[in-house]
Amino acid sequence: MKNIVLVGTGKGIGNETLKLLSGKYNITSLSRSKFDFSHNENTKHYEFDALKDDFSSIEFPEEIHGLVYFPGSINLKPFNRLTLDDFKNDFEINVLGAIKTMQFLLPNLKKSHDSSIVLFSTVAAKIGMPFHASVAAAKSAVEGLVKSFAAEYSSQNIRCNAIAPSLTDTSLAQGLLSTETKKTSAAERHPLKRIGDPKEMAEIVGFLLSPGSSWMTGQIIGIDGGMSSLKL
Repeated sequence: MKNIVLVGTGKGIGNETLKLLSGKYNITSLSRSKFDFSHNENTKHYEFDALKDDFSSIEFPEEIHGLVYFPGSINLKPFNRLTLDDFKNDFEINVLGAIKTMQFLLPNLKKSHDSSIVLFSTVAAKIGMPFHASVAAAKSAVEGLVKSFAAEYSSQNIRCNAIAPSLTDTSLAQGLLSTETKKTSAAERHPLKRIGDPKEMAEIVGFLLSPGSSWMTGQIIGIDGGMSSLKL
């Protein structure tokens, strides 16, 4: 089986992806938090903070065929209440953490001669949304990173794409979905009249790691209930 590294599997989309892919790949799973999951013999899990810890402490496979970086942030405030530290923290989580991970594992990705990297953006990087300045700035940088990296490493058959979700029902979005009124209001803002499901995002991750997406690179894929492209 192919070797996949999943960074940020403790909750949400990362956790759903781990469940979906378990048994289909040899998985190296990293997360800051403990969680209940019945690993099979092909899954190794490590408690690990991608921003603070040293990747050299982890025993990675010599060849890596897929890498997914899940950590992200939702820091919604009026622009005049956002501090420079807010911008720095969002940039570190969303961009620098991904860069650190990709740079360390690049030799392993090269050795596979056919690998796929998946990062995460947001619908707010494509359409202007109030109170999203910090996270939209960070995720826009992720999109630029995806396209530049994809161009640079296409000749080595390393693909890089990003998923850009709208609001998805995860613990990260709990503050925005804490009541039925909030959930209904959020759903109504989307053309398909509902919010995202982390299992749906996991399915797209699985596709981007599979041979079925072998002719896709440098793409930002909107999984957003039609929000980024439809106006009803």
